[in-house]
Amino acid sequence: MADMLVKLYNIPNSSALEEKLLEDGIRIKKALAPDRSRIIDFSKICAKDDYSDEVNAAFCNNPVTCYIATREKKIIGFACYEATARNFFGPMAVIESERKKGIGKALLLKSLESMQELGYAYAVIGWPAKSAVDFYKKCAGAVMIDESSSGVYKRMIEIDE
Repeated sequence: MADMLVKLYNIPNSSALEEKLLEDGIRIKKALAPDRSRIIDFSKICAKDDYSDEVNAAFCNNPVTCYIATREKKIIGFACYEATARNFFGPMAVIESERKKGIGKALLLKSLESMQELGYAYAVIGWPAKSAVDFYKKCAGAVMIDESSSGVYKRMIEIDE
């Protein structure tokens, strides 16, 4: 799967969506170091893939480059940026029971807004799952990057390109 590209100067603002989620008891907030192990543990089980290595990398940045979604003081989703590579968004996951409520969109937009604040005009969504491509197109206007290789991920051990 190829990467996707987002024009950060065209993304919608997340504040109205965050307010709506807050009315439903869902908070979107920047992750803090004291919650690191809880968020890493969550990232191992909340989706079909284990994202703990990338979440750990996001906690090595200063400031931390991870947002979380919580309900009743429990983690229900997360999104990272600048974890796999500079200017890369991802990984992101929301537990299945909380999907289709705007949580993923809010996490995505908050992360992209933070990337814009870092001075980026564009962001790369690294190797999105096929099932997430339409989500990124709809929420952030992302477009596929024409690339036949695995991009930066070809350096991974299990990818031999």
